[in-house]
This record gives sequence, structure tokens and C-alpha cells, in this order.
Amino acid sequence: MSDLTTALAAGRERARAHAAEREAHAAARAARGQARRSATELEAVARDASARFADETDASVVLRWAAAEFGDLLAVACSMADTVLPHVVAEHSPWVDVLFLDTGYHFPETLGTRDASALALRATIVDVRAELSVAEQDAAYGARLHDRDPATCCRLRKVEPLARALGGYEAWVTGVRRDEGPTRAGTPLVTWDAKNGLVKINPLAAWSFDEVLAYASAHQLPANPLLADGYPSIGCAPCTSRVAPGADPRSGRWAGLDKTECGLHT
Repeated sequence: MSDLTTALAAGRERARAHAAEREAHAAARAARGQARRSATELEAVARDASARFADETDASVVLRWAAAEFGDLLAVACSMADTVLPHVVAEHSPWVDVLFLDTGYHFPETLGTRDASALALRATIVDVRAELSVAEQDAAYGARLHDRDPATCCRLRKVEPLARALGGYEAWVTGVRRDEGPTRAGTPLVTWDAKNGLVKINPLAAWSFDEVLAYASAHQLPANPLLADGYPSIGCAPCTSRVAPGADPRSGRWAGLDKTECGLHT
């Protein structure tokens, strides 16, 4: 048997074992049937945690708490610009649900990163899609809505689908960092997300972009190739452009428009 054949066989066996562990976790979670608490109860949890972690910078501290506090009802939102966030969370919450907004407009590199993460991480990738396909949206609103009305396009393809997906959870974890721009400079580690009615956790808030890259390298994580090609912040292909060295990392998002956020974090 050649070295290549042996390597391929070993890879297939790892993939089978990976899938079996994920399926076993899903079955155990279904058997537990954890019930979701009320918004009033969750808001109280968020308020207490916000004060408790106000001066915290260690992601592991807040994520250990989140794993114990929310159990199966914790989700991660990941854009697949990198896979650091789901890896960090899965260290404390193995096979956590990772919600990926499959907008229909992603770069091929982003979809490839999603596929690689499903094989490499102890996480459960959940594709979240809009009610309308891109073709159906074009028929209803006209082609290239993102050029004419990006706020509505983001609402249809990101904000509303994520809100529906989050309905079954108590808390969601995001990769928002304070160094990403002025609109995110005051990001807390834990807050109450009144719009979605659940706790919002930002464990990497104090991290720098370089720290994210260093973590990915140290743990040999799948990374979106666009990060090394001038895209420090990656969204939908029609609305994302390269960023000049030293510029605001999010300046390539909706460049030339009076828009800095898609609405998920506002």
C-alpha cells in the first residue's frame, strides 16, 4: 500500500470517527431535552454576568461560565473569516452549534473554510439561510439589491434568518472585537441582546487581529485564504473589498456607502 493510499485511508477513518462523535452528541442532547428559560430570567443572568466579567480579558474564563450556564442552549455565530471563535468555544462546549449565515453571496474561499471547519473542529456547523433564494429575492426586489439597498438585503439574508435560528437558544457567542473599528470599541464580554431576547457573549472582545491569527496558526486551524490577501473583515463578496494596509479593518465592508454594520450587532 502506497503512502498516499495509507494517508487517504487514515483520513477517511478520522472523518468517520468525527461524524460518529458528532452524531452521538446530537443524540445525547436530544435525550436531555434542556428547556429554555424565559427572557426575564435570561436578562437577569446577562446583567449579573456583565458586571462579573466587566474587567475580564481572558476568553476561557467567560466561556467556562457559558458552558456551565447554558449547556446545550449555547450557539456560536461564525462568518468563517476564520475558525478561531468556534474552536475556542468548542474547547469548553464540544459539538456546540455553529450558525453560519449562508447568504448565497459568499466568496468561494468562505464556503471552503466552512467545509474545512466541519471536518476539523469538534463543532456542529448549522447552515442558516434566508427564506428567499437569491433568484427569488431578485424576482421580488430586483437584481443586485445589495447595490441599491444594502440595509434591506442584509435584513433579508442575515438579520431575519439569524433571529429565527436563535429562537431555540439561550445565548449566542460572537467574534466581535473592540479593535475592529469605532462602532465596536466598547464591546462588553457579556451583554443582554434585547432584539433577539437572549444573552450575547463576545469572548474575543479584547483580542487583536494579530492574536486571532497567532491562535489560528498555533492550533493549525482552517483559515479563510482571503485574510492573507488584504481582507481582514470578510462578508458577502459583492459588498467586501480589500483594505489598505493600516486602515480600519472594516473599511472594506460596504466601501463608499454610509453603512458600517449589517445589523446583526446593532
